[in-house]
Amino acid sequence: MLTITFYAHASFRLEADGLAVVTDPYTPGAHGSGFDRIDEPADLVVMSSATDRFHSDPSHVSGDPIVVNALELPPEGALVGGLRIRPFPAYESLTFDFGGRDPDANALYLFELGGIRVLHMGDIGNPVPPEHLDALAGEVDLLLALTGAHATIALDDLDRAIERIRPGAIIPMHYHSPKGVLAIEPVERFLDRFPAAEVRRVGSSRLELTREMLGHDRPVVFVLDQSR
Repeated sequence: MLTITFYAHASFRLEADGLAVVTDPYTPGAHGSGFDRIDEPADLVVMSSATDRFHSDPSHVSGDPIVVNALELPPEGALVGGLRIRPFPAYESLTFDFGGRDPDANALYLFELGGIRVLHMGDIGNPVPPEHLDALAGEVDLLLALTGAHATIALDDLDRAIERIRPGAIIPMHYHSPKGVLAIEPVERFLDRFPAAEVRRVGSSRLELTREMLGHDRPVVFVLDQSR
């Protein structure tokens, strides 16, 4: 079983096997992401890059965690703090206007915890490259999916990635929140692409996911409430 807590934006807490992992922590507060501090301990923090204030600020994760930038891992992956993590390098959108700066590199990253293979989509802003899709096809149980469009992957391209990867479950992330400062799409834009029977609104920021809850022919979409 994998216990999942949605903090905000692209940041989750995943707990199993005596290990607590936090993904892509944002910079909190009005001058950062708009979201509240995490202020919970973890053993490991994984970031999709070290350059984006919405994805790479571990300063408010307590407990002296090991912090790893997925972009710095070897292509075949590495064992970090008891967790094997494999990176899949990517870039922010090549067409979005970032105010004159070039798109930053980031990475999707894959790891297994509690018997669940998890793929975090990082901050990819373009179609997932074919070589990544080939490597990930059939290897992902839970997809933490970017669903806000604009500077991240377009929803049509996300549909194609989901069809190729074939995850058993999806948790949407990186969508519009009244507390957030980014002008991105609401989660409903993504949910409308699925039959209502495939969407589970959990009504909480926490989910205990087992393999028995995964879909087979089609993924189950679990919508969590933000807790920060």
